[in-house]
Amino acid sequence: MIVELADNAGFCFGVKRAIETAIKTAEENKGVPIHTLGPLIHSPQTVARLSGLGIQVADRIEDIDSGVVIIRSHGVPPQTIERARGKGLQVVDATCPFVVRAMTWAAQLREDGYQVVIVGDREHPEVIAIRGATDDTGIVVGTPAEAAELPTCEAYGVVAQTTQSLSNFQACIAELVGKAREVKFYDTICTATARRQQAARDLASRVDVMLVVGGRNSANTTRLAQICQESGARTYHIETADEIEPSWFRPGDKVGVTAGASTPNWLIEEVVQRMTEFDGMQEQEVKNAQAATVTEEAVEAAPEVEADTAQDAVQAAAPGAAEEQAVATAAENQAEAEEADADAAEEYDAPTMAQYDETFITPNQGDIVRGKVVQVSSDEVLVHVGGKSEGRIPRHELGLKGDQEPADILTVGDEIDVYVVRTDDSEGSVVLSKRRADQAKAWKELEEIYEKGEILEATVTERVKGGLLVDVGVRGFVPASHVARNYVEDLDSYVGKSLRMKIIELDRQRNNVVLSHREVLEEEYQKQKEIIFDTYQPGDIVDGIVRRLTDFGAFVDIGSGVEGLLHVSEMAYSRVNHPSDILSENQEVKVMILNLDKETERISLGLKQTLPDPWDNISSKYHEGDIVEGEVTRTVDFGAFVKLEDGVEGLVHISQLADHHVANTEDVVKAGQQVKVKVISIDEDARRIGLSMKEAQRDAKPKPEPVQEAPQQEEPESSGITIGELVGDLGALLKGSDDDE
Repeated sequence: MIVELADNAGFCFGVKRAIETAIKTAEENKGVPIHTLGPLIHSPQTVARLSGLGIQVADRIEDIDSGVVIIRSHGVPPQTIERARGKGLQVVDATCPFVVRAMTWAAQLREDGYQVVIVGDREHPEVIAIRGATDDTGIVVGTPAEAAELPTCEAYGVVAQTTQSLSNFQACIAELVGKAREVKFYDTICTATARRQQAARDLASRVDVMLVVGGRNSANTTRLAQICQESGARTYHIETADEIEPSWFRPGDKVGVTAGASTPNWLIEEVVQRMTEFDGMQEQEVKNAQAATVTEEAVEAAPEVEADTAQDAVQAAAPGAAEEQAVATAAENQAEAEEADADAAEEYDAPTMAQYDETFITPNQGDIVRGKVVQVSSDEVLVHVGGKSEGRIPRHELGLKGDQEPADILTVGDEIDVYVVRTDDSEGSVVLSKRRADQAKAWKELEEIYEKGEILEATVTERVKGGLLVDVGVRGFVPASHVARNYVEDLDSYVGKSLRMKIIELDRQRNNVVLSHREVLEEEYQKQKEIIFDTYQPGDIVDGIVRRLTDFGAFVDIGSGVEGLLHVSEMAYSRVNHPSDILSENQEVKVMILNLDKETERISLGLKQTLPDPWDNISSKYHEGDIVEGEVTRTVDFGAFVKLEDGVEGLVHISQLADHHVANTEDVVKAGQQVKVKVISIDEDARRIGLSMKEAQRDAKPKPEPVQEAPQQEEPESSGITIGELVGDLGALLKGSDDDE
């Protein structure tokens, strides 16, 4: 089973901001009653954790008597905040900036005389808040059919719930065209929501099962589940990992996981972990484990409430006015900084120096032309661009980096492209910008690279919250989840490095370039994987790098991130308690390919197969009768195993442990003990050696010294008296003694 985590899953910027605000409020107001007006976010688990900090949930302002009230991320009508302050409550506003923007534009539309239409769920707290910004005069529609039922009107102004799908929003606007003389709309859909939905859609289209994690009362999570279901995957909406049922999955299923904007990372991680438990750690390949998606969205969304590039409003023909067509009108909220860069980013087609010399015409503001450097100073550079006098590039328009000086990048005689910032026909002076011309050229090149799907190389200039900044002629952003194929904890280590990347998002008007190093690595990984499966065979020995250690083995990179499993049993000829005993991460090793399974994309590796086999010619190293020393590696009921050398173990049967009867092996020896044993048998084919401790002990006992016989004594010379004579004399002696009595 393969488990893949969708990009942009989990906390969005607004939710993360609300939680951080709540925690900070609790820290700053200890001992003070703190309430959120309704659940802070649609996550019961997060709300429960916040209650541990003393933050309670109140459904109405009337239920709060004193202390602090936190306005949740969905926002509330302005009238509610007024009532809270009227009760003397301290109000902390944690409303999502995107919701604030929708409320602001809705209020402005009403003030300008438009009938406000809100596309969204009329019961959702966010929609209630937006409608409250219109003094409850806004009309809520959820579908194009509901929009079609609205009456004709002089002017409609349309905004959307931030979690709406763009297609539904556009369809509702289309239904309003023709119902009013003017239809003006603002795209208030959260960009993070759109990215999350697209990522879920893409993932659901290539997996068998989708798990959508998040509160069941969360509108954006429910919408994610609908999108996944529509994309063809078997979809299950769950709140916690405990709800997962093994019966949902079939052998070989590819499983995708995504999560709503209110789902904390720890819940997502529990779901992924539960999936690994179903199939066992050896059977899992968990992709994109990163908790960094939250901070990525925070950077991309930006912490300030800024209007997106305003979309054109729609001028619709009133009924009966056939000559008037629906046209777009400007929404009057362009950012000043974006205008300058947008002007500089026009189609890049600089005239040649010769053309300007021939025409001798002063260029117009906004042109990009080629000129020749005629003077370089520390404050400015003068460039001849064909007018009556030279153009001037101020120092700040040169695009200098760090401690660079103008002379470091330009010399007299250089031909360069410049952007005309300002002209003065009366004096013929021209203010130029090399920086903006370079940016325009960079944008043109980036667009070509993006359209062709090509790879570009750039240097990382800075590590920022949520990812990395790179210099691609303009500032580019690499989200943390796109830095590598796996989660990267230390992003600082990438600063100064050159990365090969693909552009995944390009918006010239918003000066937004998002790149991915991960996609390049993924493509290389897929290519290398095909090469490995097509060219390598079991028995091939390859170079590898140990990437990860687990209790059951090590994952070894054998090329471009393609990993094989080196099981602990294949690491050495002797028993290995843990892979860390003989291997370390990033260690270079030679391994043998034991098995290639292209269908499951699994590779089995062996390390001991690349080492000399200690059993080769074992009989020449050990002989029956030899007494050797070894270490007891383990004890069993029938005896003890003794290691003679790495990869060579022999068995001391329980009957060979001692001269006396042994009932329990550990009564005599224990693991780790050094012992002397006698080799009593060798079976080289079966890789078995029989050992004996008791015979080794017997052989080690000193032998008793032999008993020496006493030397024979010489017989004395014979006296000539016989035993009979001696007895006769003794009898006579005894008889004489009787006579004397």
